[in-house]
Amino acid sequence: MAFTAQDVKALREKTGVGMMECKKALTEADGDMEKAIDYLRERGLAAAQKKAARIAAEGVVLSYADPALKKGVVIEVNSETDFVAKNEKFVSFVTDLAKTVLATGVTTVEELAAADYMGTGRTVTETLNDLILSIGENMKIRRFETMDGIVSTYVHGGGSVGVMVGFDVADESKAADPAFAEMGKNVAMQIAAMNPEYLSKADISDEEMTKMHSITVDSALNKPDSLPRPILKELTDEALGGKWSEEDIKIYSGLDAKQLKNFPNFISKEGYAILAEIAVSHKAEIVDNKIFTGLVQGRLAKQIKEICLLEQEFVRSDLFEGTVEGYINDVAKKLGTEIKATDFIRLTRGEGLEKKQENFAEEIAKQING
Repeated sequence: MAFTAQDVKALREKTGVGMMECKKALTEADGDMEKAIDYLRERGLAAAQKKAARIAAEGVVLSYADPALKKGVVIEVNSETDFVAKNEKFVSFVTDLAKTVLATGVTTVEELAAADYMGTGRTVTETLNDLILSIGENMKIRRFETMDGIVSTYVHGGGSVGVMVGFDVADESKAADPAFAEMGKNVAMQIAAMNPEYLSKADISDEEMTKMHSITVDSALNKPDSLPRPILKELTDEALGGKWSEEDIKIYSGLDAKQLKNFPNFISKEGYAILAEIAVSHKAEIVDNKIFTGLVQGRLAKQIKEICLLEQEFVRSDLFEGTVEGYINDVAKKLGTEIKATDFIRLTRGEGLEKKQENFAEEIAKQING
C-alpha cells in the first residue's frame, strides 16, 4: 500500500515522532496507518530500553495544586540534558503527570507508571516511551510527593527547585483571596531560597536537639578563640605554662591588646591546635560554666532560626519585617481569619544523582580520529 507525504505528516501529528521515523514506520507497515503507529510504539519501547542505561540527572521539578481536589504534588522527572528540560513536549508531559497523580491517587512511581495517562487509554510508561523515541533522550520519573488540603506551590529556576506548602485556614473561603495566594507564594519562595529543614522548633526531635547541642559544644571547644574571654584566658595561661613552643610563647607574649583579639593570625597552626586540645581536655568543667552555657544556647537559638521555617527571618522585608510566622499571622489578621502553616515539601532537581561528566577534548579527538 502506497503512502503520501500527507500520511507522514498525519502520523507525525498523531505520535509526535520525527518525520524520518514516521516515514520508516509507514514503509515497514506498507502504508497502513494503524500498523505504523503500533510499529512506532514498539520502537518506543526498544528506544527506551536502549537508552535506559544512560545517565538522566537533568530535567525538571514541578509543583502543581488542584484547589478543587484540595491536593498538591511535587514531581521530578529527569532527562539527560537541560536542553530537553526546556522542551515544550517534555514540560507538558510532566505537567500532565502531576495531574495524573492527583486524579488517580497513586502513591508510588511504580503505580504511576502503570496508571492511565490523562484518560488516553494508554499507560504512563507507554506514553513516556513514545516521548523518549520522539525526543531521543533517556527520561525517568524519579519521585513525587503529595499533600492534602489547602496548598500553595512555587517552581524556581525553570524547574531546578519545586516547593509545596500546606496551610490550615480557619475560614477556608479566605483561601480564594488574592492576598492569601500572594502570601502562600511568598512563603513557598522563602522555602526555595532558604531551604529550611523543619517547619518549626517543635518538629525537632529530642534526639536531634541533643545532637545539635553536642555538635555546637564540640565546635566551640575546637575554636577556642571564640570562647568567652574568662575561659580563653585560663586556656592560654595553661598553654603559656609550657605546652606551647618557645616561639609561640614569645610571639603571644609580645602581642598588644589589639593583636591579642586576633592572636590565631600570629601563632603557629600547631600552637592553635594545642590550645584546642587543652579546651577539649577541660570539656566537663567548661560545659558546666554558666557563661559557656549561655554561649551555646545563643548559638543553638541562631541555628534554629536558620533551619526552622517559621522562625526564619522573612526575606521579603519590603513586605514585612519579622519572622515567617509573623508574616503569616499579619496576613491572617488582615484577612480576618487564622492561618497556620502545617507542612512543606522541597525537592531539588538531580539531588543525589550522578551527573554525566563531559570531556569535550576527548569527544573532539574521537571525531578527528574517526
